[in-house]
Amino acid sequence: MSRIEAEAREVLLRRRRSLSQSQAFAPPADPAARWSDYEGLPDPISDGVRRELAEIDAALARIQEGRYGNCLNCGGPMGLQRLRALPEARYCVACSGNLHHGE
Repeated sequence: MSRIEAEAREVLLRRRRSLSQSQAFAPPADPAARWSDYEGLPDPISDGVRRELAEIDAALARIQEGRYGNCLNCGGPMGLQRLRALPEARYCVACSGNLHHGE
């Protein structure tokens, strides 16, 4: 594992832990639980957090498979600055712009 992959892995794992801990939802198992038992629980995981966790997991899988740092569209390198800014990024800047504009 390269230094860049090791750094990205550490950042991704830290963010994953933080998101998972802040968004954990475990309703009381007691069917007779009162509403007040639920009020103290954290909110269910939002769609945005769920998507971010999925992106983090996908990036961790790419690191594990040795495919991290290459654009999933063109196959070219994504660049160190992009990876440091968005360690879960899937596309290089050029492809990301093209994908968002429907080209």
